Amino acid sequence: MLAIIGSLVVLVSVFGGFALAGGHLAALFQPVELLMIGGAAMGAFTLGNTKKALKATFKSLPKVMQSPRYTKALYMDLMALLYDLLVKVRKEGLMSIEPDVDDPNESAIFANYPDILAEPVALEFLTDYLRLMAAGNLNAFELENLMDNEIETHQQEGEIPVHCISRLADSMPAFGIVAAVMGVIHTMASVGLPPSELGVLVAQALVGTFLGILLGYGFVGPVATILEQRLNESTKMLQCIRVTLLASINGYTPAIAVEFGRKVLYSTERPSFAELESHVRRARDK
Repeated sequence: MLAIIGSLVVLVSVFGGFALAGGHLAALFQPVELLMIGGAAMGAFTLGNTKKALKATFKSLPKVMQSPRYTKALYMDLMALLYDLLVKVRKEGLMSIEPDVDDPNESAIFANYPDILAEPVALEFLTDYLRLMAAGNLNAFELENLMDNEIETHQQEGEIPVHCISRLADSMPAFGIVAAVMGVIHTMASVGLPPSELGVLVAQALVGTFLGILLGYGFVGPVATILEQRLNESTKMLQCIRVTLLASINGYTPAIAVEFGRKVLYSTERPSFAELESHVRRARDK
């Protein structure tokens, strides 16, 4: 929704301001200029990226239009789930959660948190490390190093579409200049025309520069920013799981371990201690 609102604000501000200044909007409709800019940009985008990068980029684009998934409610569910799992471990031992982590969709504990089950990356991260903890072959330092490496890999992989789209945005003004230069060449080749017609050709050429800058900084660049923000939010969920599990391995009680996880969340999504305690209590009473 915010992406749509932002796009409308850009369009209304630019084209509305042009119209209020007495400009004719029809003069900005130059499909040939759009063809040159868009075609050259997509060609360079395809040329400059691997098949893997292209696939990751197109797969990530729908996220731009989706509502933010990483809300306070989702993090509260995550920490309530971690608390329930760690309480079971403390009472019955690590081997008691083996059926839960092997098949979370059939687990009575995970069933209370369907929103977490819908997060495949976080779910796999959580169950994998609970399984490693149950195996008992790794100490806290080894697990921490492994978690850090996996989170770094997740971040690097998620940055691929961000970098691809960011470079595309940077190239759009340049392709706008290319379109404008082509228009100027056409104008110079038509120097024998009357001044009024030459003026129209010059205006059409300048539209290319305008469109390249508008598309690059008004639309394509913000898409890269949104994807980067979504990536950082998904990484924060993994960091929350990491800190909580490491605190548990180091001997802290489930309540304190979950508090460690709560502290690493962004302030905009971090629940208060009382909110989290109340949420955990309600989840356990279901």
